[in-house]
Amino acid sequence: MLKHISGIIALLLCSISLLQAQSIQSPNGKLRLQFSLSNTGEPQYQLDLNQKNILKTSKLGIQCKDEASFDKGFSVLKVDSTTFDQTWAPVWGESNRIRNHYRELRITLEQKTPANRQMVLCFRLFNDGLGFRYEFPAQASLNYFIVSDEKTEFQLSGDHKAFWIPGDYDTNEYQYNTSALSKVNGMAGGAANEIHARTPIGVNFVQTPLMMKTADGLYLNIHEAALVNYPAMNLEIDQKTFKLSSHLVPDAVGNKAYLQAPFNTPWRTIIVAEKATDILASRLILNLNEPSKITNTSWIKPTKYVGVWWEMHVGKSTWDYAGTQSASTWDLKTATPSGRHGATTQRVKTYIDFAAKHGFDGVLVEGWNTGWEDWFGKWKEDVFDFITPYPDYNVKELRDYAKRKGVKIIMHHETSGSVTNYERWMDKAYDFMKANGYDAVKTGYVGKIIPRGEHHDGQWMVNHYNRVAAKTAAKQIMLDAHEPVRPTGLHRTYPNWLACEATRGNEFNAWSVGNPPEHETILPFTRSLGGPIDYTPGIFQIKLNVFDPNKKEQVHTTLAKQLALYVTLYSPLQMAADLPESYDKHLDAFQFIKDVAVDWDESHYLEAEPGDYLSIARKAKGRNMWFVGAITDENARTATLPLDFLPDNANYIAEIYADAPDAHWEKNPTAYKISRERVTNKSVLKLALAAGGGAAICIRPETSTKKK
Repeated sequence: MLKHISGIIALLLCSISLLQAQSIQSPNGKLRLQFSLSNTGEPQYQLDLNQKNILKTSKLGIQCKDEASFDKGFSVLKVDSTTFDQTWAPVWGESNRIRNHYRELRITLEQKTPANRQMVLCFRLFNDGLGFRYEFPAQASLNYFIVSDEKTEFQLSGDHKAFWIPGDYDTNEYQYNTSALSKVNGMAGGAANEIHARTPIGVNFVQTPLMMKTADGLYLNIHEAALVNYPAMNLEIDQKTFKLSSHLVPDAVGNKAYLQAPFNTPWRTIIVAEKATDILASRLILNLNEPSKITNTSWIKPTKYVGVWWEMHVGKSTWDYAGTQSASTWDLKTATPSGRHGATTQRVKTYIDFAAKHGFDGVLVEGWNTGWEDWFGKWKEDVFDFITPYPDYNVKELRDYAKRKGVKIIMHHETSGSVTNYERWMDKAYDFMKANGYDAVKTGYVGKIIPRGEHHDGQWMVNHYNRVAAKTAAKQIMLDAHEPVRPTGLHRTYPNWLACEATRGNEFNAWSVGNPPEHETILPFTRSLGGPIDYTPGIFQIKLNVFDPNKKEQVHTTLAKQLALYVTLYSPLQMAADLPESYDKHLDAFQFIKDVAVDWDESHYLEAEPGDYLSIARKAKGRNMWFVGAITDENARTATLPLDFLPDNANYIAEIYADAPDAHWEKNPTAYKISRERVTNKSVLKLALAAGGGAAICIRPETSTKKK
């Protein structure tokens, strides 16, 4: 009898143990997730690739203010697992079909103290990585609560090579650094003083997406997906144990988030790859976002545009009407124009004519509205009203002129960081846009945020960015956000949200130390994983002293690399950023910008190494045309490009825009050559890339007629 009872007890203990520890494998069986509870009821997980540790045992939890936290004292109440496999079609994107295939493990945890509270940990394991989040179901014992911290850990297996920018609450516009995790110094901002609003966290803090490479050649990336009603996540590095811990952006009083059940946090994501190209090919973050909230998407159009913008950055013209007139004497009724204002009716017509002539969809106009004299560097509440033009900008005349030319004007709303002011004006501003034929807006958040004490990446601002996306969607307006929180795949849910800046863009080359040649070879492995970048490529006047003999700044690429960026930095919103006059000097090279697509059926990642080089081929949406971009860092190298993505038994003509033999990003940046070559899917192109250089290729059927 005692033996029988002992057997029952052993069986019960085994059942309890099995309930407390669970594991699933990815659909292809290579990745394995293990979940368990510690002796004190702390949730923890581990991730392996082919039985090799990617993440060692790492703890999970949410800490609360003024009440017990969700970090220990748990038991497993229920375990559910499912397999999901579906293919969906994005409104626009790098591919016209995306497979969403994962195994899900849902662990319902319960705390006996206090009051039987529940929390669900939801894990989704894909072939290329893991996503997980915290879920708080509706329950009698939990209603409204305040998050004081999130205790998510990523216990790495070694001192990996990392591609990082400093952890910060307000900006993503730092230069990238490459170092071992143990050597990260998040306070060594280099030229960061050129960033207007920044709040670095500390020496051992970095932002996501964080790209890493292990000593044995694996590639890892940590980020987040579906950032809604929650602050952005930075990472704190234990530089001895290589444990990464989540660090949420606080609000004005130091709290992290104000939540009410039911609620789901954003997904924490880990992409794992044996090849660098597989990081670029991952759609894990998109798959973790909700489907489109917009039923009718017919009005959403990927866009190629020009604009009154770069000429202000290089000092040729100004955003403000009165130039150097002091703000203390500024009065719209009595102000005298400086003669250098960029957004005049006549100048905008020049851009409209240029866009119409060369087949561009839109013209961005910055500096059209009053307020630019009196805001920069001031923490001022009421600056712009977003509906009052300067006297030399005729809204109705330009509306009618653009319509006759078949071009759309793109609105610009610089908020100056005064977000409370923008919230008051949004409805009127969007109605003004619709009344005057604008269907796209570029927002800006330069400066410290108002409400004062809030940060660009905190919960309050995250909710604002998402409100703007929803409100513009309701008005059938496309959105391009500058200086926002870094994107997390929400363009799947709001496909009118075409692009964000949220990085150190091309304009930094115009008035600062600029972006080093490796910059664009890192972005696709970091910032681009969350969503498209409005990077504003296409600068042809590389040396900027043509605008001012004393100007030493320049763009840190060759002209051919500027062309390649249209392929390697994906966005459905692409600007030909230079002045029309600059393109008129190089119309043969400008042909590639005219030809290149902004929406794609397929993307193929040919070769890549973060911080060094990458080559990407893409097929234009609905057309039998392919485009290839290849770029390198400060080192010259040969790009090897197999064209096996082309259909069988067909001949094509490859128009190759390449660096000239003597090209160099600093010494001879505008030296390029254009050639044509017959190719098939058996062809392999070997192209010499100059230091800081690149190559761009347009591939069309041999029988097609090239449009001039």
